Amino acid sequence: METIHLLEELISIDSPTGYTHNAADMIERVLRSYGFAPVRTKKGAVRCALGPEPRIAFAAHTDTLGAIVSGINANGTLRLSLLGGPLLPSFEGGYVRIHTLDNRVYSGTLLLNDPSTHANNKAATKERTTSVMHIRIDEAVSKPEDVRALGIRTGDIIAFDPKFQLLGNGYIKSHFLDNKAGCAVLFELAARVSKTGRALPVELFFSTYEEVGHGGAPSLSETIDDLIVIDMGVVGDSLDGNERKCSICAKDSGGPYDYHVRTELVRLAESNSIAHAVDVYPFYSSDGTAALRAGADVRVGLIGPGVAASHGMERTHVDGITATVDLCMAYVAQNS
Repeated sequence: METIHLLEELISIDSPTGYTHNAADMIERVLRSYGFAPVRTKKGAVRCALGPEPRIAFAAHTDTLGAIVSGINANGTLRLSLLGGPLLPSFEGGYVRIHTLDNRVYSGTLLLNDPSTHANNKAATKERTTSVMHIRIDEAVSKPEDVRALGIRTGDIIAFDPKFQLLGNGYIKSHFLDNKAGCAVLFELAARVSKTGRALPVELFFSTYEEVGHGGAPSLSETIDDLIVIDMGVVGDSLDGNERKCSICAKDSGGPYDYHVRTELVRLAESNSIAHAVDVYPFYSSDGTAALRAGADVRVGLIGPGVAASHGMERTHVDGITATVDLCMAYVAQNS
């Protein structure tokens, strides 16, 4: 896939919910390089028409899981409050970047309190919650005054290192494939449309608050009839999706997606021999749910590349991303 390098670049940009402006800058730059004219919404999302009076919107979220500083401990470590729901055992021991209000960046590590197994024989079995974990700052600090002298304060953003790897066999493993893999789908759509030189009734929407439930609240163009959300396809023991397929979600915790849109997506996947699976997600919601609950009068579907170990050490495959792009293009061809 031509634009796969952009996924690594986007993942390398820290963008926890509420701190997405740098990622949005990169998205705008990429879209302009394809000849389009993206705009920024008041909430910081990026909206980009690929032609006049768009009727179909493809949406993916730029924001990721993360944390913020919620206080400073007596020993100079940081307390944290989560942004979204990272699976803490998968992030424990991971490196972080702390972004201050005056744009300084400090490195650190997410650790259990009293983490040495030679000092704490309960370290292996202690339940991992933020109440028993901290951020160790890689600076000479031993008390709150030392930390404040660095410019670190409550509310500063904590971004986890993604650990991105693209393997030669097409597998991609990283934190935050949910949902920067979905953003990669939108990049590829823009690139393909730009190559044809043909305007299409399509809008791309990169939201910024999906992980906290209101990213898809309406900022779409008034002409939109169908919203196709591109988010991670869930991989699990009771599900049919996998990393090399495009997942089509029939229902999640917010209810069923539009029956007619789903029917058309399945038919297009079958007739175009696009690897896919149809699943129901019991513990999931999307920007589509947020849009509908905010009153958007649109038909909503949800698809995306399969992502294993969601909210942990995630993995997908170039094939799953490509299958999702192909299904999007088939949907556009059918409806334009």
